[in-house]
Amino acid sequence: MPVPSTVMKWVTYGPNAWMLRFAEKLGEETFARGRAIARELERHPPEGLLEFVPAFTSVLLEFDPRLATGPDLKAVASQLEKAVRARPALPRLVEIPVVYDGPDLERVAQACRLTTAEVVRLHSETTYKVYMLGFSPGFPYLGDLDERLHTARLPSPRTRVPAGSVAIGGEHTGIYPVDSPGGWNVIGHTLLKLFNPVAAANDEMESAFLLKPGNRVRFLVAKKG
Repeated sequence: MPVPSTVMKWVTYGPNAWMLRFAEKLGEETFARGRAIARELERHPPEGLLEFVPAFTSVLLEFDPRLATGPDLKAVASQLEKAVRARPALPRLVEIPVVYDGPDLERVAQACRLTTAEVVRLHSETTYKVYMLGFSPGFPYLGDLDERLHTARLPSPRTRVPAGSVAIGGEHTGIYPVDSPGGWNVIGHTLLKLFNPVAAANDEMESAFLLKPGNRVRFLVAKKG
């Protein structure tokens, strides 16, 4: 059930769900558009919306099958386009101290034909954007990693990566908020807690995560010890 739109493209995704593609590639405009759509759906959910799942360039919307005529996608598209045109809020900047002592630091340097000092410099001088949280509770996918640091994931994932590990996976960097399996290249660690299980247990999900989509992140080089 496509809806004519200069911004939105709708694709049927099962009997009661639709995939809304709002961009074709990543970028500053795409990110701002996605966050505006997510905020609008959170604050003013359309009639019958059960849940939505945002991704980098799309969002999946599931509606109540008991709606008599199905969702009015034309009205939903108009609502979301108005939200996209609205002025976004200023992003929050979070500074995270990192000790660059990870087991894969040397491997990344060799793969990128850099020294370990150059890897640290390039990684810490960039301001990153939190594109989304996923994989594990509060895991931030940080975009805008310097192209010179793009590194393939490990050929065989580790069964346990310690919480606080700072890593590179492909064109992204991120931080493991809890102990978990993982295949990214660990180049350092931080003592900051990204996930608060007490808040999560009390259903305080807003305060359970240190980082949220839309935040900016800078890594500060810290000394070991």
